[in-house]
Amino acid sequence: MGRVALPSALRPSKPVWAGPGALAALILLAVAFAYSPALRGGMLWDDDAHVTRPELQALHGLWRIWFDVGATQQYYPVLHSAFWIEHRVWGGSVLGYHAANIAFHAAAAWLLVLILRRLSFPAPGLAGLVFALHPVCVESVAWISEQKNTLSAVFYLGSALLYLRFDASRRRAWYAGAFLLFAAALLTKSVTATLPAALLVVIWWRRGLEWRRDAVPLLPWIAVGAASGLFTAWAEARLIGAEGADFSLTVLQRLLLAARAVWFYLGKLVWPANLMFIYPRWRIDPGQVRLWLGLLGLLVLGWALAYVARSRRGPLAGFLVFVGTLFPVLGFVNVYPFLFSFVADHFQYLASLGVLVPAAWALRWVSVRLPVGAKARACLPLAVLGVLGTLTWRQCGNYRDSEGLYRATLARNRSAWLMHYNLAVVLGASPGRLPEAIAEYEETLKLKPDHWAARSNLASALLKEPGRTAEAVAQYEAAIRINPGFPEAHNDLAVALGRMPGRYREALAEVRIALRLRPDYDGAHDNLGVLLMREPGTLGEAIGEFEAAIRIDPGVAEYHYNLANALSMRPDRLEGAVSEYRAALSLKPDSAEAHSNLGAALSLMPGRLPEAVAQFEAALRLAPDNAKIHSNLANALARIPGRGAEAVAEYEASLRMDPSDPAVHNALGVLLSDMPGRLPDAVAQFESAVKLDPQSAAAQFCLGIGLARSGRRGEAEEHLQRSLEIRPDFEPARRALERLRSEGR
Repeated sequence: MGRVALPSALRPSKPVWAGPGALAALILLAVAFAYSPALRGGMLWDDDAHVTRPELQALHGLWRIWFDVGATQQYYPVLHSAFWIEHRVWGGSVLGYHAANIAFHAAAAWLLVLILRRLSFPAPGLAGLVFALHPVCVESVAWISEQKNTLSAVFYLGSALLYLRFDASRRRAWYAGAFLLFAAALLTKSVTATLPAALLVVIWWRRGLEWRRDAVPLLPWIAVGAASGLFTAWAEARLIGAEGADFSLTVLQRLLLAARAVWFYLGKLVWPANLMFIYPRWRIDPGQVRLWLGLLGLLVLGWALAYVARSRRGPLAGFLVFVGTLFPVLGFVNVYPFLFSFVADHFQYLASLGVLVPAAWALRWVSVRLPVGAKARACLPLAVLGVLGTLTWRQCGNYRDSEGLYRATLARNRSAWLMHYNLAVVLGASPGRLPEAIAEYEETLKLKPDHWAARSNLASALLKEPGRTAEAVAQYEAAIRINPGFPEAHNDLAVALGRMPGRYREALAEVRIALRLRPDYDGAHDNLGVLLMREPGTLGEAIGEFEAAIRIDPGVAEYHYNLANALSMRPDRLEGAVSEYRAALSLKPDSAEAHSNLGAALSLMPGRLPEAVAQFEAALRLAPDNAKIHSNLANALARIPGRGAEAVAEYEASLRMDPSDPAVHNALGVLLSDMPGRLPDAVAQFESAVKLDPQSAAAQFCLGIGLARSGRRGEAEEHLQRSLEIRPDFEPARRALERLRSEGR
């Protein structure tokens, strides 16, 4: 069939400003301006799972990206190779990733222009700008994870351009180049498998189809695309989790869903209002009349376009490209995002070309027929582009940070349980916003009561709130009933139970379940060690658990610290405790507790008091208001000749911060009693100790001795007698009392 002739009024004109270089620059500038708010955006949603993780950043990581299917979020090795290279170039700079996405989108728009020029399509620049500025593309461009869309579009459209060159010349080099780009597109995002079908539609639109000439060269493409699609469907179900009750739809439901989705996407292209990150999840009930009307309407539209195609193939061609490119996400194949919504703006990034290109043609057709001058005719396309660019710029503002995106979505879709959940996670990580996080977790569970992760996270949040441990336990138990195979929930429940009186045995049982489910769970080994330290006779077992946690992950300071605490309780293993405290401090140098406990261990070892004092002083630099550390430092100083005055100062500092510690009052009294002229002060400290803890035999004894030295023999005898009543085997008190009585006789 011959080439379709275009009316002279629709033949593309080539003003100077629309030259190749100038138009490319115009598209890039327009995209950069419209998407400028995204440049200031941060990491969103699952970006951290796509941007190259630390364990993949070395050269071996590139090998794993290609040959280890589970190494990345999805097996798209070209995409993750691009992320790997980008990380090498700009490291963790989020700006770089956003700039790359914008550049890829602009490149895709420019490739579209080149394709349309090759097809002698009128107004190719206008079509490229409409695609570049349409706000439905914001989700794909402003969200780093969706570089899979923008980069695959570059390969997809580059492949299409080279194939059209091959179609005209039959040169094998063009065919080979086109196929390689198609393969790269598939390895970036498998939805590009629809390209050969789209090429057949375009060829049919231009001249009709001949089986040998047009279809046979694309058969290998179709086979490779089908294999890619099947692999992705398998991975979505088995590796990502797109299976189960939430994905169970009958064939009829899937057909009705597909029809509704097509109308939805078409509506968002024609009238891009109320765009959102997550749309409400539809209930696909075959009893709903509107679903059947949607399916009927789609069939009528298809029939009408087929009828029109007898004279004009363009509308039907655009519709076929649109629906065909959407096919993988219309519901016939399960994809994980269907868990929370059956539609998403980024699903139609490439498919939108089937509508936007004919729309650009229609816009130009209308503008050239306006009864005004040539300059005035340009106002309509410019106005449309201005509106699209403004909407895109405003929509990009929602992607500045996670909290803003989630709140913008919830403002339009309060039923988005996943947004409530993710917002709760963000709020829970912000200091002072725990009550807000708890409220969002509770809202999540109102909408989706079987969300075990929300229950587990809610429990963790409640555990941080004073007096809400019992509520936390109830939420952990509910999470475990929903998902009994979740070891983290069992371990966290053990932590919560361990805080409650009388539930120690239950805590031990839960942490042991966690270890049965995952024997290499380092956190559970550590938690079991902490619990065992509370039970007499199990210190050795506790030490073994801490050592197991360290073998699994030696890079956690808390494990070394807990092991050191356990070893310090064994006089024969103090050297090991010192070594573990130092290991903890090498990983977490700002731990005041580790410095203080290291000091305590050193103070028990012969000749190590100066080192102990240095550690206590280091702890106080980190926590100057910690009364316990001041008293520990005072204890050490009191044992070093000539440093008694410093010890007194530290005891007094401790008591200013916590005057309720009887042991510190007593220790200060003992120190003061040996200093000239300070016996009255010592007695006052002993009296404070006895007042705070009348059942302390040591405090009663010290007060008795102090009173005796002050000449208050009667009172002294009373306190020494009281000391013996509390501890009948307290020999120093017995000897002091006998001596006092004998002196009195």
